[in-house]
Amino acid sequence: MGASSIYRHIQSKEELLVDELSDLQEEAWRKLRATENRGLTARDRVRKFLDTQHVLLSKDPDLTLVAVRATTHPGARVARQVLVLQDRTIGLVTELLQAGRLRGELRREVDVLAAARTVVFVTDGARIAWANGLLDAEACRASVDAAVELLFGGIEAREIEALGTEAVGAKADSAPRE
Repeated sequence: MGASSIYRHIQSKEELLVDELSDLQEEAWRKLRATENRGLTARDRVRKFLDTQHVLLSKDPDLTLVAVRATTHPGARVARQVLVLQDRTIGLVTELLQAGRLRGELRREVDVLAAARTVVFVTDGARIAWANGLLDAEACRASVDAAVELLFGGIEAREIEALGTEAVGAKADSAPRE
């Protein structure tokens, strides 16, 4: 295919990079689904997806840079495509978190959609520094891991919740009174 044929379908370098980004996202999702171990915790499943995504994206920081620029400039030609990709990623992470909540790994009152958005936005934030050369790929991955740990520290089911309200009430009744 000649260059003129390509430019009839894709009008800018950014569109070409977003198409590549879309393909990489699909590959990350396929790899997650193909190797998914439903016995893993939600935390481990989210981390596995983010690691797979990181490995694929770390091959070309330009993909991340274009995606970040598009999300911060809604008038960019590729903004809508990038936001759709971001929404799909949020949807996948939401699915992983919801499965964890159903298994009792997360507190019942956790808004899994808000938690998924937080994971994706923090991940994007770490990638901004990496794409601009402020972090290397491993420091970016470590930053994402730290964010996942912080998030799960706040949304995982607490030991007291696992005891149930009757056990908590019984403990309160047996506590010494002043």
